[in-house]
Amino acid sequence: MRILIANDDGVFSPGLQALAAFAAEFGEVRVVAPDVEQSSMGQAITSSRPLSYRPTRIGKFDGYRVNGTPSDCVALGIHNWEKVDAVLSGINQGYNLGNATWHSGTLAAAKQAALFGIKGISMSSMPFEKLEEYESLKPMALQVLQALLSKETTSLLFNVNLPVSPRGISWTRQSVRHYDGKVVPMKDPYGRPVYWFTAVPIESVEPGTDRFAIGENRVSVTPLSIDITDDRCLAECQRRYPFNGSASEA
Repeated sequence: MRILIANDDGVFSPGLQALAAFAAEFGEVRVVAPDVEQSSMGQAITSSRPLSYRPTRIGKFDGYRVNGTPSDCVALGIHNWEKVDAVLSGINQGYNLGNATWHSGTLAAAKQAALFGIKGISMSSMPFEKLEEYESLKPMALQVLQALLSKETTSLLFNVNLPVSPRGISWTRQSVRHYDGKVVPMKDPYGRPVYWFTAVPIESVEPGTDRFAIGENRVSVTPLSIDITDDRCLAECQRRYPFNGSASEA
């Protein structure tokens, strides 16, 4: 099995090396990561300039660094390495839960794989400063990867969040009831208005969601889909407003 490793925290993140080491238990590994941090970059791709793809030693792994986004890294990695079987993204320095998945660069790398028809798995945890600290995640991470990399698991996209000392694993759905984004106005030293975009804590969450699982100190594994169509609304709109005639018949 060929496994491509990417992230959004940059090529020197210890979480990247940890994930590469975990993945090496399942097959051949190649790392392709941004040369600088690209957190919250979402699904952005670089179309206004050429991209570099430079060989770089990443811990004990051979890899490449790209002056672009997480999605760029996956696209170039797949292009330059034939027959990639799976893309793993992370381990992100911080959870990606609920609505944060919309702008997560970590999940974007996994989604880019799914767009190519390749299995993509995003993995996140609380920040660790040292590579050896990720060893506490290894048993549960390997158990999750064993299931998700299996050919019997046919979905292409998964979002995984790993608490520091998990007491189990839960299949979850995305928590979408709350949005934790917040704009904080401030002033720079010259008195000009500037703004920080930050997050606020969410206290109550729905059972069965990714946030609930993490609150219960359990690994959250959420299957996702590239198709974001609201099927219930589509059916209702087709019933109520059947746009079947021409404009002249309206």
